[in-house]
Amino acid sequence: MSMIDPTARIADGAVIGEGTSIGPYCVIGPNVVIGENCKLVAHVTVSGHTSIGAECVISPFAVLGGPPQDLSYRGEPTRLEIGTGCTIREGVTMNIGTMKGGGLTRVGDRGYFMNNSHVGHDCTVGNDVIFATSATLGGHCEIGDFVYIGGLSAVHQFTRIGRQVMVGGVCGVRDDIIPFGLANGQYAVLEGLNIIGMKRRKFTRERLVTVRAFYQKLFHGEGVFAERLAAVQPLAAEDPAIAEILAFIGKGKRPLCLPAVDGTH
Repeated sequence: MSMIDPTARIADGAVIGEGTSIGPYCVIGPNVVIGENCKLVAHVTVSGHTSIGAECVISPFAVLGGPPQDLSYRGEPTRLEIGTGCTIREGVTMNIGTMKGGGLTRVGDRGYFMNNSHVGHDCTVGNDVIFATSATLGGHCEIGDFVYIGGLSAVHQFTRIGRQVMVGGVCGVRDDIIPFGLANGQYAVLEGLNIIGMKRRKFTRERLVTVRAFYQKLFHGEGVFAERLAAVQPLAAEDPAIAEILAFIGKGKRPLCLPAVDGTH
């Protein structure tokens, strides 16, 4: 059975999964679907066309499925989808999409969203991410699996962050960050590869040496970046991570986050 506190307000039409508990003063809208064995601790608001996967824990004052913070929105029935096993801490906000952005904000499985972090409209967020306190996404961002975004960092709208990236704290991310990258600084610059994260994902010593050598050739070799990028294309065959980085760059429509030219931020 689902356990619903008598002070909660559950609109007609909402679907509450088996074993889910809805704590005091939660407000659940009519177009909301909440999966099995979730826990909404207290004072949680879920509205819009929002679905939440099984076994999520949502802390007080989180607001999920609110209207997009976009001046063009006119109340269209756009959506927010949240995967399974997510931890959503106090004051987190996630907005539904906009029609011009595809109508869907999607958050993957097992995400850990610390207090006051924000997922803007039309974002796509991968699995196993960690957003530290007040990490913020503008609209239309694409965030890969196993990404860590540090506290008080903000990501500009339409920016892509590749898989297994680590973004430091108090960063303004304005440019796309390659998979496996390590970015830091007031306006984020590429400081290298996320070696710790790669080791956690079972990269062997040999693979790390290969990918590091590619990184040095691409970002610190001779000539302009476009020339170096053309020169390293054959290296895609040496390691899947290299192929992933090159494919990510090839799909880009925005500037790429690069190392600082003079070693400063």
